[in-house]
Amino acid sequence: MTTTLTETGKAPQSRRRFLKAGGVAAAGAATFAMPNVSRAQTATLKLQTSWTASDIFQEMAADYCDRVNAMAGGRLKLDLLVGGAVVHPFSVQDAVHSGVLDAAHTVTVYWYGKHKAASLFGTGPVFGFNAEQGLGWIYRGGGKELFNELLNDILKLNIVSFFAMPMPTQPLGWFKKPVKGAGDMKGLKYRTVGLAADLMQAMGMAVAQLPGGEIVPAMERGVIDAFEFNNPTSDRRFGAQNVAKNYMLGSYHQATEYFEIMFNKTKFNALPKEHQAILQYGAEAASSANYWKAMDIYSKDLQELKEKDKVNVLRTPKDVFEAQIKAWDGLVEVLGKDPYMKKVMDSQKAWVKRVVYYETLNAADYVTAYEHHFGKMEG
Repeated sequence: MTTTLTETGKAPQSRRRFLKAGGVAAAGAATFAMPNVSRAQTATLKLQTSWTASDIFQEMAADYCDRVNAMAGGRLKLDLLVGGAVVHPFSVQDAVHSGVLDAAHTVTVYWYGKHKAASLFGTGPVFGFNAEQGLGWIYRGGGKELFNELLNDILKLNIVSFFAMPMPTQPLGWFKKPVKGAGDMKGLKYRTVGLAADLMQAMGMAVAQLPGGEIVPAMERGVIDAFEFNNPTSDRRFGAQNVAKNYMLGSYHQATEYFEIMFNKTKFNALPKEHQAILQYGAEAASSANYWKAMDIYSKDLQELKEKDKVNVLRTPKDVFEAQIKAWDGLVEVLGKDPYMKKVMDSQKAWVKRVVYYETLNAADYVTAYEHHFGKMEG
């Protein structure tokens, strides 16, 4: 049998060989076109929050769980529980460490009784950075490595944690009378948590550390005279406006907080790598979704507090900010005697000096633009 050459000088493939090769190629293409279905074993993890059922934070925890469940395609499921469903809202870390809970959605300040450094990861001294810049420090500036040192080396906890949601600055809080200066705060029984408790005590206040659901009853019984929690939506939903009518916005007591999403390390490490990645990167996805939700709902509820609930919304006086900074200076000096805490604060300062310099020097004057269009800002 003779072989006919083509114009290129190469022998053409036989029809049989061509069809056979084409069939293999087609089968390969079909294989690659099929969805990459996970063969990992199905797992359900119980995740309890530190929040009441009506709190916007519970919705934000649901944002995280919904994203994880959607990305996992049914092979991994987070079962969301409300604060108190299994353990007290302040006790979720112990429960996750021991395996009573698989996971929790909380804030580090709720376990600062274990080590005051916990408060540095969300409610520490204000060196000039906001929560968005603080998350940058955690993910890009060495914060995560320092946090893992606290969890693993210092406290020996069986926990893996991720951070999400750069919280807007927390208001100074709710008062029966407007705060016109730092002197008005002295002697008040005030609710806050973490190092903010040390800060307010240094400013002459008596501090009670309470979960969100216990604040209004404490105010009604006279256990506290004033309080802060977090934001206009959370505050309004648990009825802050029913026990006080003066809402002071702006403060240095908790200006850089974010959620901690924690998992029992043994259970986390037993998961397939793809599920570990979904839990990790789901926190980053929820972080954006949570913040966008906050911008929308917090601002609406602030207007409702003013217009419907007749709350006197005021800007915290500069005198209070100055007193807080001086009080922080004293606390930083004391905290810095602990080598680990000094290392964390030095890391934050190095990040702030570089990042905040750039962002502040470069930022537009948004207040001037706002007042150009809407008139002088109230408060």
